Amino acid sequence: MLPHLEPWSAEEMKRSGAKQFKISLIGDPFVGKTSIRRSYLDKVFKTSYIPTIGVDFARKSIVVDETPVYLVIWDIAGQPLYDSLRKRYYDGCKGLILAYSVVDCESFQHAENWLTQARDFMGGLPPVLVIGNKTDLRHDRASDEIVTTEEGQDLAVKVSEKMNTKTLFMETSALTGF
Repeated sequence: MLPHLEPWSAEEMKRSGAKQFKISLIGDPFVGKTSIRRSYLDKVFKTSYIPTIGVDFARKSIVVDETPVYLVIWDIAGQPLYDSLRKRYYDGCKGLILAYSVVDCESFQHAENWLTQARDFMGGLPPVLVIGNKTDLRHDRASDEIVTTEEGQDLAVKVSEKMNTKTLFMETSALTGF
């Protein structure tokens, strides 16, 4: 691991009272996973596309109910080339963020496959946040080329029931932050 991404030592965690959580960010290539992560962590959006190679790490310290929480976000490459490596990236994961593009119906159709793969690798699923990204582009497309909010909500309900896990749903634009 890179030095700035080292997990806190047990002593630092105990002293701060912090809890550490590994979150894996998954989904097809080009859906904006890295942009979502950057938008959340750094409030930065880059217009150029650079594919993630294997996995990229980021961290953020937050406070939840007066308890320090240290999030380590694993941004997992979506290209099929990395399928064989993906299993090790799920180890110790306490939550999943599944991203799809609301203007890429194929990425939405693959969403459940991503969770099935994660469940198979992990032996079950942690809580899942399903995110429909690129809402800023939805108005430029024909209705048969987009994933509706209702379809995204239905997916979250289906995942929760079928895979027996807590699931939340939201839509966003990594570009605008809304």
